[in-house]
Amino acid sequence: MNAKGIVHKYGNNIDTDVIIPARYLNTADHSELAKHCMEDIDTEFVNKVNKGDIMVGGANFGCGSSREHAPIAIKASGIDCVIAKSFARIFYRNAINIGLAILECPEASEKIENGDTVSVDFDTGVITNETKGEQYQAQPFPEFIKEIIRANGLLNSIKNRQN
Repeated sequence: MNAKGIVHKYGNNIDTDVIIPARYLNTADHSELAKHCMEDIDTEFVNKVNKGDIMVGGANFGCGSSREHAPIAIKASGIDCVIAKSFARIFYRNAINIGLAILECPEASEKIENGDTVSVDFDTGVITNETKGEQYQAQPFPEFIKEIIRANGLLNSIKNRQN
């Protein structure tokens, strides 16, 4: 499992209200949530993001409320992976539950810049900044998390095991 894309970088303490403003929580439509992802901090995000891109954040990414809408909006916008210095625990769990790959890697969070091209090998945890020719080591996913991500979420992985 791999990801490769252009980086959209944000700072520390990006909370769930910044990721998807509360005024849009009256919908469960993933494509509608994607249209408003990051709009209060980056009005051009939805126009710049492409399928397969990567989001990089600082410390405490996804803090705030426990709503699943935040990782859903990120994933539906086209982001394949979020790399951060650290994640709020409930955001981390919600992201894995919906099949959004997220990696904690302080070095990558600090050194990767907006617009860099980055590839990620989920089997090894190696993050390669192709723009700068640098590599950073994150903790690779255990097999059960890779299975959830491959299945596009926890519920799908459970269904797959039952079939």
